[in-house]
Amino acid sequence: MNPTPPPAASSAARLLRSSVVWDNHGCMPVGRPHDTSFLPQLQRYRAAGVSAVMINVGFGDMGVEDHLRTLASMRHWLRARPDEYLLIDTADDIDRAHTSGRLAVGFDIEGANAVADQLSLVSLYHELGVRWMLLAYNNNNRAGGGCQDADTGLTAFGRELVAEMERVGMQVCCSHTGHRTVRDVFAVATRPVIFSHSNPSAVHAHPRNIPDDLIRACAATGGVVGINGIGSFLGQNDNTNETFAHHVDHVAQLVGPQHVALGLDYVFDTQEMDDYLAKMAHTFPPELGYQKGMRMVAPEQLEGIVQALQKLGYSDADLRAVLGGNLMRLARRVWKPGQQPAR
Repeated sequence: MNPTPPPAASSAARLLRSSVVWDNHGCMPVGRPHDTSFLPQLQRYRAAGVSAVMINVGFGDMGVEDHLRTLASMRHWLRARPDEYLLIDTADDIDRAHTSGRLAVGFDIEGANAVADQLSLVSLYHELGVRWMLLAYNNNNRAGGGCQDADTGLTAFGRELVAEMERVGMQVCCSHTGHRTVRDVFAVATRPVIFSHSNPSAVHAHPRNIPDDLIRACAATGGVVGINGIGSFLGQNDNTNETFAHHVDHVAQLVGPQHVALGLDYVFDTQEMDDYLAKMAHTFPPELGYQKGMRMVAPEQLEGIVQALQKLGYSDADLRAVLGGNLMRLARRVWKPGQQPAR
């Protein structure tokens, strides 16, 4: 008796396996440098077909020490597992990880509080693998305005920060940032600017989402918009593949598929997220959809998202660009080598 053959892989699965797939924002626990218990879950990315991921090392009001201690802890854990992970320095490392079956891991920072009043910290973070940083996290800070605050625009310090990030080769990101400040950034930036994990407000109105004019301005710099997988930003706590694909499609139809990417914003420690939302209700008000049990697009949904985009008529070439090619293009244009990680 012949055994039943395994089902053939879908065209979406084959595309994921053969493409460089890059999620530009994931959230492991931060501010807990001695707790690495969630880091093994990074393998969920690789199992889902992801080649590279940027992991958050701090956000909001967290200070310099919190960011550096989290960075040190994550780097130490990853370097001890060279057969599974490769720390990102250049775009070539992502290609190397993809061909060797490893996960390339870099880092990001959500808000300029990470540098306090010391611009020289930008180059240090860059040397430690931070490849993008956003200016403000929902609320105003020394650099500029947040998207849920009375945005007063980019400050003099913020202009210096943008210039220093461009100098060292760190991507300037405007997710979570107030729209007036974002427009000021576009006025002074000389390199491509990104929204690492932001959705179009034309599809779902929310202060964290961005209007079409900012999407066009981002594309005009050569930048990309990474589509966010948090249900409150996709819709009414909606994390379906079809809704995520609808947000991708809106940006692609507006400015072209060469300006869309993935920034799932998946939070691995959901209990930490629930506790933080309850504690910080003044920053994350329930009326804006911040609630216990927020749904999120998980890495395991990528095949379904590709299938949803295929149904909308996207070609393999366009899908490869959205999955990772667009971010690879920016990395080769903007990044500069930091310190060479151990192979």
